[in-house]
Amino acid sequence: MKGYYEKGDFMLYPQLNKSRLVIKLDGIWNFVLGDGELDEALCTAPFKECEKICVPASYNDQKADIRFRDHCGIAYYQTAFSLPELTGERTVLRFGAVTHNCRVYLNGKEIMSHTGGFLPFECELDNSLLKEENLLTVAVDNRVNSETLPVGNENNCAMFGSGLPDFESVRNTQVKPKNYPNFDFFNYCGIHRSVCIYTTEEKYIKDISVTTEIKGNDASVTVNADLSDGGCAQAVIINAEGTEVARGNCGEALTIKNAELWQPGRAYLYTAKISYKNDSYSQKFGVRSAEVKDGKFLINGKPFYFKGFGKHEDSETNGRGINEALNVKDISLMKMLGANSFRTSHYPYSEEMLNLCDEEGIAVIAETSAVGLNKTGYEKTFDTHKKVIKDMISRDKNHPCIVMWSLANEPDTEAENALDYFKPLYDSAHTSDPQNRPVTVVCCNNDYVRDKVAPAMDVIFGGDLDAAEQAMTAEMEYFKKFNKPLIITEYGADAVSGIHESVPSMFSEEYQEEFYKRINAVLDRYNFVIGEHAWNFADFQTVQGTMRVDGNKKGIFTRDRKPKLAAHYFKRRWKSIPDFEYKK
Repeated sequence: MKGYYEKGDFMLYPQLNKSRLVIKLDGIWNFVLGDGELDEALCTAPFKECEKICVPASYNDQKADIRFRDHCGIAYYQTAFSLPELTGERTVLRFGAVTHNCRVYLNGKEIMSHTGGFLPFECELDNSLLKEENLLTVAVDNRVNSETLPVGNENNCAMFGSGLPDFESVRNTQVKPKNYPNFDFFNYCGIHRSVCIYTTEEKYIKDISVTTEIKGNDASVTVNADLSDGGCAQAVIINAEGTEVARGNCGEALTIKNAELWQPGRAYLYTAKISYKNDSYSQKFGVRSAEVKDGKFLINGKPFYFKGFGKHEDSETNGRGINEALNVKDISLMKMLGANSFRTSHYPYSEEMLNLCDEEGIAVIAETSAVGLNKTGYEKTFDTHKKVIKDMISRDKNHPCIVMWSLANEPDTEAENALDYFKPLYDSAHTSDPQNRPVTVVCCNNDYVRDKVAPAMDVIFGGDLDAAEQAMTAEMEYFKKFNKPLIITEYGADAVSGIHESVPSMFSEEYQEEFYKRINAVLDRYNFVIGEHAWNFADFQTVQGTMRVDGNKKGIFTRDRKPKLAAHYFKRRWKSIPDFEYKK
């Protein structure tokens, strides 16, 4: 898809080069726990009493204090910084992600606010506001409700996994407020990704989009640059070996002769070096196509089979905060098992993880933070949901690793108004993406015959299928009639590491392995099943409740990345299944 596309709030990833400076503000900040009301005094002056906290990271597990773990309401971060002389340049303050809502104050003045916990936001700083020593304060609100993404419970809704029959009586006897998430992962909060200040020239490159088209052995590449004040930018294409292979004006179709393709398992990246007046930016990209055709999912024209996981950004101490060492470890473990893909369940992941997947050749299904949606809340979340989709695609559009967009996880797709809600979002995702990648929704399929949304998507995603072999067969027979590719996701069974039984029984590692064997035997009989994403890559933390003992234990790995028996099973299976042309 070429030409005009709907843009979200775009912003290029901060880049240090000859025309741009990046200064990170990560480190140890001052921190105060608040309550449900914003305290302006804490936002406009240095803290008098405070604790120390690490940025970026969730604040919940950094202290041996239940107040931090179960906090509900507003928390306050503060740091001081100085800048070198930056005359004649734009100075921009950028946050990679703050969960969930926040207000930002510089030297006592509110300069921006943001809603949504998994995408970046920024603002240009007024030089008149900057001082020799600057005070930066961030007020973070971690509360979830029927209007937030992800969704929280309210109005007598039962807490997820609690098993409590009388929610109202519990709420009335609470000593302090509490979040009741409508999602099965812990509500980690705080400044989760890097905070930085970066500079550009006054006349600068605002955004870049790269589209490619495979033409025989060659590739046509169009680099579009959104500029601050018109004019024309130039692009030079460099291959992975550092050799120039094409050049021309942005907006023109450039030809790469004998182009190397990016594909899962064999990553190849080009770099578009864009220059405009005194500004410059280097954008990596891959020559790659992704489409649905004749019931197949095609990457570079070849039927691709998804092998991998749903996973979480979740680790000890960091919580949901960025952990680049763990990202490297996770990709290594995936490759060890022969996996080629994962879904960013249930929110957009860090840009750093996507950059790594570009380099490592891992296919990604990028998902929004729309989890916990139900029919009674559709009218409350639509505008926010549409903006999140646009902003996610705008941020991530140039990543070759992303081959599909997921609009939501397990919404109420049986509701009469479900298709009316999701069809405009589906259309918006397509018009927002200059590469026009396939779009899906992960459906729960408790009653798949009544599902209104799954058949309308490009790819059918079946989710949460804790079913026997016969039930799985019946479900596959139903979906076969739509002549659309299907990926089975979020299928699995809890297994507590170290529990072993001679006869497979629930919660043992043997039971988890046997469950996957039986379900996968069914999947292998159907040509329209084009992938399997086990749930989950690793054990992860959740809200406390009788259904969860120290978190969700459906991981193929433990939370600290020790393999269970199922990991060795998948290694044998996936190493024997090719990435392409698995099912003729």
